[in-house]
Amino acid sequence: MFKNHSLVSINLLTYNGEKYIEDCLGSVFNQAYPYFNILIIDNASTDKTVDYLKRFKNKSNLRIIYNKKNIGFAAGHNQGIRETQGEFILCLNQDVVLNKDFIRKAIKIFKKDDQIGAVQGRLLRWNTGRSILNKSINYDISHIIDTTGLVIFKNRRIINRGQGEINENHYKKMNEVFGADGAAPIYRRKALEDVKIKDEYFDEDFFCYKEDVDLAWRLRLNQWKTIYQPKSIAWHDRTSGESATTRYIDIIKERLKVSRFGKYYAFKNQRLMQIKNEQIIILLKHFPWFLPKEIASWIYILFFEKYTWRAIKALFNQIPNAWQKRKIIMNNKKASAKEMNRWFK
Repeated sequence: MFKNHSLVSINLLTYNGEKYIEDCLGSVFNQAYPYFNILIIDNASTDKTVDYLKRFKNKSNLRIIYNKKNIGFAAGHNQGIRETQGEFILCLNQDVVLNKDFIRKAIKIFKKDDQIGAVQGRLLRWNTGRSILNKSINYDISHIIDTTGLVIFKNRRIINRGQGEINENHYKKMNEVFGADGAAPIYRRKALEDVKIKDEYFDEDFFCYKEDVDLAWRLRLNQWKTIYQPKSIAWHDRTSGESATTRYIDIIKERLKVSRFGKYYAFKNQRLMQIKNEQIIILLKHFPWFLPKEIASWIYILFFEKYTWRAIKALFNQIPNAWQKRKIIMNNKKASAKEMNRWFK
């Protein structure tokens, strides 16, 4: 069936997603690109998600794995990647709905260059108050951008490009970006195999948060490209982060909206990611931007977020493992410091 076409493996990770799952899966079944199979990995949902999924037990191109515990975003998607065979892999969040041409438009981009390791679509905000598949509702009226790809700054802050902005013409041109956001990235399997460490594609020490940035950084270090395809459109109900602001007062306001769970993993994983992927010569060059931001982050945690202190202990416990992974990454990297430096804004 797939002799002359590339197979896409769609890995959908679910966890207590009953308000999303019908719309999400409906958009998958509605794809104009027919050469795909679906693997759903449920991370021990306790709501009605499992009841809904059981309806599809006899569907030919769909398989479901029911985990007995929540193993997290990173381990869950790793499980899915290992269990599938597609040349390309869509790691799909349950809170995303795809336009019918999302996959077809992305695959066209991959075919243009064998060195493209990931494709980032144009994600807009999803108003989950209504069904996105209801034909009486025109969801093209959503003009607020969720993401057009990852941006990394010299101070090591990472944002989703265009987040919170009006969807205007300056994000309708295809271009290369630092990396793909984790809500609906499509990866080339060959690229994932090239950068995996100890059989892990996403770093399982992260559990969740910033594992997509870490993977994007490793892909860049191995000279894999990430392309933004504006014609691959999707809608996303992001649970944290509403804008790509760079003003410190606005950053603090955004952080106040993040759950304690999210703050714990975001703080820890940011430092683990840097330990693994930093090139010392670039970090020294960026020290005037990096050091003030890092000092401010630690001061803020120590004085204003005492509940995040446990992340510091976890960080130090995981540093030895991160350092071992760093050795592998640095031994295998292909990109020079000059090549990497251009991605830091």
